Amino acid sequence: MSEKLKIGITIGDVNGIGLEVIIKSLTDTRILEYFTPIVYGNTKVASFHRKAIGIQDFSFNVIQAAEQANPKRPNMINCWQEDVKISLGEQNELGGRYAFLSLEKAVDDLQAGKIDALVTAPINKHNIQQEGFQFPGHTEYLQSKVGAEDVLMFMISDDLRIGVVTGHIPVKDVASGITQEAILQKLVMMNESLKTDFWVQKPKIAVLGLNPHAGDNGLIGTEDEEIIKPAIQRANEAGIFCFGPYPADGLFASDAYTKFDAVLAMYHDQGLIPFKHIASRKGVNYTAGLPFVRTSPDHGTGYDIAGKNIASHESFLEAIFSAVHIVQRRREQAELASNPLAFRRLSKDRD
Repeated sequence: MSEKLKIGITIGDVNGIGLEVIIKSLTDTRILEYFTPIVYGNTKVASFHRKAIGIQDFSFNVIQAAEQANPKRPNMINCWQEDVKISLGEQNELGGRYAFLSLEKAVDDLQAGKIDALVTAPINKHNIQQEGFQFPGHTEYLQSKVGAEDVLMFMISDDLRIGVVTGHIPVKDVASGITQEAILQKLVMMNESLKTDFWVQKPKIAVLGLNPHAGDNGLIGTEDEEIIKPAIQRANEAGIFCFGPYPADGLFASDAYTKFDAVLAMYHDQGLIPFKHIASRKGVNYTAGLPFVRTSPDHGTGYDIAGKNIASHESFLEAIFSAVHIVQRRREQAELASNPLAFRRLSKDRD
């Protein structure tokens, strides 16, 4: 039997719900059959959160390095030694400082091959700004760490997958960020991810319009006719099976999205509002286009409910298992690609 995957987990903002959903996710020891969790944080901070939510029979196995992880226990690496004043529900500089220490150590181990995937608990995009982290969010930070030209914020669930062309930018800048090249690049990454990470052999992608009614033939803006349609045509010429542009309201209200393997939205809220409603606490944010696998839950720091034992850990657990499954699919596909006969047999079975 092959060695279990080591999944690195960052704790996010220490004043939010990150450690609560992490602890809740790891209390069921049955998950240890599938992966070895390594949490990057601090045992005293974890103990504070455990007591705040009233969980008694749980503890981390403290290790100094990922190589020491016990496959039969949830493990924790102490990323700092000093005491931290926890102020549940408060946005402050300490929350950002320690969130970054956790993230930085985990990414170092990820790039060194000491862990197999990364699952990140929510950060506050404002208080984490500091030397070493001057980005709109996790996605852009990880893109910078690997020097990737582009990445795709890919929201995934059992019922829906949505990527976005423009991510964490102001709405006033969205239209200028919509170019044929940007759309085509996102479609290429989405198509490749669907094939490699989700084993969709012939992906079918819906592309949303930018303007109401997808521009209504140029009556409500020209971007849909002059930019999005030509980009879709270029993508199809490149062998990507995509359609549109579709008005966002009609596609989701009519359930027409269920006929596609994924949807490409033009901007953040256009895609994430319907996604979070449809995914209903089980959505996952996956960063496609990286050389490694990173996922996160589809919610934020939850300051308003921190420490009250009411935060749902469903999305976080989905994020962990999504990371496990994607790593497994990537490795199996790589193995099959090295054995063309086995790959052709598997492809024939799927058809």
